[in-house]
Amino acid sequence: MKTFLMKSEDVQRKWRLVDANGQVLGRMATKIALMLMGKHQPTYTPHVDCGDYVVVVNAEKVRVTGSKAEQREYDYYTHYPGGHRCKTFADMFAKKPEKVVELAVKRMLPKNKLARRMILRLKVVRGPEHHYQAQKPEKIAI
Repeated sequence: MKTFLMKSEDVQRKWRLVDANGQVLGRMATKIALMLMGKHQPTYTPHVDCGDYVVVVNAEKVRVTGSKAEQREYDYYTHYPGGHRCKTFADMFAKKPEKVVELAVKRMLPKNKLARRMILRLKVVRGPEHHYQAQKPEKIAI
């Protein structure tokens, strides 16, 4: 028995469509992260970027449980002295719901060079319409 190792030139990517309407943010993000990494495929190889493209629609209709809407905070630094900023989930979700979904998925990916390429294949859209009909994404029920 020999172990199968996929080569980067053998990767065939599919387009997946996820509807975030009524989905819990964290549970949805874990499944999206697995699709971006390629762990849902039997040919998964850790050192090869073998994941699929994922299009997420209705990002403004995602929900969180408990009191995360008031207590969850997103920290960032502006690279100026005293530039530490903090936003709550409710503030960020009101202005940029697609950014909230993108950050949730990005933080579930590995912290390496492959993950920086994986996150580029995530397309998050605020409403039900998207610009990727030409790729014929396959609808995935989460």
